[in-house]
Amino acid sequence: MTETCFEATEIDVGFHPNGYRIDKTASAMNRYTKWEILPGNRWAHPTPVCFHSLPEKGWIKKDKFDWTKDSMETVG
Repeated sequence: MTETCFEATEIDVGFHPNGYRIDKTASAMNRYTKWEILPGNRWAHPTPVCFHSLPEKGWIKKDKFDWTKDSMETVG
């Protein structure tokens, strides 16, 4: 199944396959983050980034992130 991709400006909560997350419902330090993607699609070692460093296109929208889980497969 192919997911619809969006531009970063259209995302309130979502992720980019290159290891970026946007979560405008999170604290300021977790709003825009870059993650290391480990084997098994586990996301680890988040680093805050500024909005302008995010990829412009290729984003996948989510309803929310479960911050207690590392895998993108566990989010809605």
